[in-house]
Amino acid sequence: MRSVKATAAAVTVALAAGAAGIAAGRLASDAALKAPPGRPLPTEPRLTVHGTAPGRITLTRDLASLRPGIYGLSGDGSHAVVGPVLPTAPHRADAVVRRLERVTHGTLRTHDKVWLTPNVHVGNPDSALGLDHADIDVPGELGPLPAWFVPGVRDTWVITVHGLGATRELPMNLMGFLHRRRFPVLDIAYRGDLGAPRSPDGLNHLGETEWRDLDAAIRYAVRYGAERVILYGWSTGATMALRAAAHSGLRDRVSGLVLDSPVLDWEATLRALATARHTPAALLPLAVRAAQGRTGLSGDRRAEVTDPARLEVPTMIFHGPDDIVAPWQPSRRLAARRPDLVTLQTVSQAPHGAMWNADPEGYEEALRRFLTPLM
Repeated sequence: MRSVKATAAAVTVALAAGAAGIAAGRLASDAALKAPPGRPLPTEPRLTVHGTAPGRITLTRDLASLRPGIYGLSGDGSHAVVGPVLPTAPHRADAVVRRLERVTHGTLRTHDKVWLTPNVHVGNPDSALGLDHADIDVPGELGPLPAWFVPGVRDTWVITVHGLGATRELPMNLMGFLHRRRFPVLDIAYRGDLGAPRSPDGLNHLGETEWRDLDAAIRYAVRYGAERVILYGWSTGATMALRAAAHSGLRDRVSGLVLDSPVLDWEATLRALATARHTPAALLPLAVRAAQGRTGLSGDRRAEVTDPARLEVPTMIFHGPDDIVAPWQPSRRLAARRPDLVTLQTVSQAPHGAMWNADPEGYEEALRRFLTPLM
């Protein structure tokens, strides 16, 4: 009788431990599957404002606050734009002084908690950039998808799509550049974004299902006069672009791809985000399995998106070794295996989705060279 009771107790403990592990894996997978648009990814540290002066802001000294380039600086109820580090400005050893370009809204106060973001602009193309635009709805399979359309005279449209932790404000970093080259620009929101339909399960599928919203945008563009389209995606938006170029019924209209920080290995991205949430290493495999069970993602589909044989159009990739969310090794391999179609622009000291921010001039020059033959 004692051995039966002992066995039953052991089974109960094992079942409880297994259930706890499953629950922990599910919670860890939320770091990627429930990443809210417009909120910082868990890899982005919170910084403290130590003071401001005309044209200057002092922040906590951190690898993030030392990044080169230009960034948005977001807090609860505030947004500003910061430029390069000012190394000669007086500061404490534990602080960094950067150029304060402007405060877009709200007020920056000492002791405020803030974070750097790739989103330099807030608002819409008119309020942020002075560009005439139309607010439109793209008919998607789940419902209307809000979008901004900035007109241009060319019959090649650029369709832009943001990725993890961002909103459709992110493509405004390049919207002025594209407008000066007379491209019509269609900047879309997709399922899960503010104002767009929710995914049926409420989860982010890392581009696996979201690409169909980009396909809807291609159909809209062709319906309203586009002869060709260039798909321009950041992060999981880049993954969506690759899938749309391979599977869209109008893929013959896709003449080029621009991929910034593409998520080409979803398992690595999920592990990185879960690790940033302090998930123990032993639970990371459970997080991956939980994501597979919840979304249907698989290793086979990961291989499909990086299959060089599927590429059929010129492709520009902006990526770098400091992206800890989407490792750049798959980008390097893709470029090495298809040198006839893929150009890789390496960007150093740039976090995920912020390749332009780290080096705006170099980025735009590489983009200009790539786009010129496609105009």
